[in-house]
Amino acid sequence: MDGFAAVDFQLAREVLQRGIAALYLIAFTSTLNQFPALLGERGLLPAPELLDWAGRSKRLNPTLFRWIRYTDGRLRALCVAGMLVALALILGVPQLGPSWVPMLCFLALWLGYMSVMSIGQTFYGFGWEMLLLEAGFLAAFLGSAHEPPPVHIVVLFWWLVFRLEFGAGMIKMRGGREWRDLTALTYHHETQPMPNPLSRQAHLLPRWVHKGEVIGNHVAQLLIPWLLLAPILGLWVPDRVPQLIGAGAAAILILSQLWLVVTGNFAWLNWSTIVLAVSAIAVPGVGGATDGIPLYWLIVTLAVTALYLVLSWAPARNLASRDQRMNAAFNRWNLANAYGAFGTVTKRRIEWIIEGTASEDPTRADWREYGFKGKPGDQRRVPPQFAPYHLRLDWLMWFLPLGRHLEGWFQSLVVKLLEADRPTLRLLRDDPFGGERPRWIRVVSYRYRFATRAERREHGVIWIRDHRRVILDPVTLDRVRR
Repeated sequence: MDGFAAVDFQLAREVLQRGIAALYLIAFTSTLNQFPALLGERGLLPAPELLDWAGRSKRLNPTLFRWIRYTDGRLRALCVAGMLVALALILGVPQLGPSWVPMLCFLALWLGYMSVMSIGQTFYGFGWEMLLLEAGFLAAFLGSAHEPPPVHIVVLFWWLVFRLEFGAGMIKMRGGREWRDLTALTYHHETQPMPNPLSRQAHLLPRWVHKGEVIGNHVAQLLIPWLLLAPILGLWVPDRVPQLIGAGAAAILILSQLWLVVTGNFAWLNWSTIVLAVSAIAVPGVGGATDGIPLYWLIVTLAVTALYLVLSWAPARNLASRDQRMNAAFNRWNLANAYGAFGTVTKRRIEWIIEGTASEDPTRADWREYGFKGKPGDQRRVPPQFAPYHLRLDWLMWFLPLGRHLEGWFQSLVVKLLEADRPTLRLLRDDPFGGERPRWIRVVSYRYRFATRAERREHGVIWIRDHRRVILDPVTLDRVRR
């Protein structure tokens, strides 16, 4: 790789190592705050029950909890340990030692978070969970601060970004017609899972702007990822032009992701892409691509690269397939995955609103709404900004109206609210009963849309809701248990 002799990826490595560690810090914090109530011993989908089933069926992705009995306390200890390791990497402490020190730290994050994700069920079924695992594994082989980063590992990051962005672009082209007729963004800002404070302003932009957004998205996801690979020409062309093309492509990807950050809440997906795209930015350097790398470390990183070449066959075929899979893992270790998002765009926003009452007679009750931290409910409330933090319950509430039945976890949620379960109530923004048990609970759905500027001025609301329909008739705790 002598063609890389004139460039240096140490700045890219600094951003990758510290940025990925910061994402792990956020992910473990989110897990610490939410996992016990969602998936703990008394959660909505208790992980111990899954582990008992897996013990009999032998079917479960790798997790430490196959060998160490799950308890909420041990889950919390794992999260705190992960947060401390991530914080040390953010500060750059392990990077001061030999290359195997940051390697062990990142592999510990990877294995620790995979242990959580493997038992996270539907609450951890998001593409950015897999992305975080894959990024953490690759970051383990970037080396320490006093050695040049192995360029072949940096190239694997380019391949990761390519799969992430080009895969998302192809999913859209093979998906809903709205991406091909340029109308997708006419709806998306309003119907996306978790709007943010500026989503309404983005939605109210002229239609020609929305069409321009779609065109920009297609350019960023279908064309730019190829240019991101241009620095590979540096293997044979000892010139700065390929590196400048790669850096320019990275800058375009970063700008496109910042627009998504400004207009929506997609957990750490956009920030992950931004961090990973920096891998294509090189600065002038001295020495060859492998100068200063210990022989043992060169052998280790070349072995990882060879492993990735083998594992990459399946996702490469997937990109070319008419039946392209989205957010799919082809092995139990979540390496060399397939990515993609929003192959189709929802045209109408339907929200399920949970209401309770302390009245004995539900037909004459004063119904009060439970408020969620991120999901729309209160018509006057501006959607909050919480990404890159991930509100898992709120996200799954968005998916409910898209299904055809009440999910098991949602039925458990209704029971927990009737019991006034404190861990569950802490997942919400507003408990209208102040910790007391309601007598009845029901679920109604509404169509939500952003208020126009005139409606905002007249009524002081952010959302207009109508088309009310009862999803779940009033139930009591005794009735639900029976």
